[in-house]
Amino acid sequence: MDTAAQSVEKKYRVWIILLSVVIPIAVAVLFSVKLKDFGFDVEPLYFLPPIYAGINGLTAVVLVVAVMAIRRGKQKLHENLMKFAITLSCMFLVMYVAYHMTADSTIFGDFNHNGVLELSEQNEVGFSRYIYLFILLFHIALSVIIIPLVLLTYVRALSKSFVRHRKLARITYPLWLYVAVTGVVVYLMISPYYNY
Repeated sequence: MDTAAQSVEKKYRVWIILLSVVIPIAVAVLFSVKLKDFGFDVEPLYFLPPIYAGINGLTAVVLVVAVMAIRRGKQKLHENLMKFAITLSCMFLVMYVAYHMTADSTIFGDFNHNGVLELSEQNEVGFSRYIYLFILLFHIALSVIIIPLVLLTYVRALSKSFVRHRKLARITYPLWLYVAVTGVVVYLMISPYYNY
């Protein structure tokens, strides 16, 4: 790696570390904060989950098209699509936090919407609850891991360190794609239990 590339990566290293730590902590904290608990009279933003699930789906499509573009040598198109994918991910994050700050969490299998998973409900959903929780846990864990990977992959492209960019992108791409696709799957699985 040449000195110019090293300089660019070094310049962004602190930001990558900072964002990789601050974003998950901020989301976790804000996830537990309810605006109504602070006296704000806000209606739950029930319209957001299908929108941010759609954004996850669109992110997955953009990622696939971006990879196809770079394989065909369309570097500028690839670059623009990746910027768009990052923007979509940021939009998702803002909407996700806004929804959870205004609405109570939904419990998978809570058919009567009382906020408690009763034994009869648990028996009715059966093993599908464990499948949902498995997908959700991996989705959450990888969404935390993907933050520094996306940022570092992007910085390597900015620094024109394309060999190192490609090497890391081979790890980042499938993980990011998994997070985007499972975001849609998680929404589709939990949506019957939303209390609108």
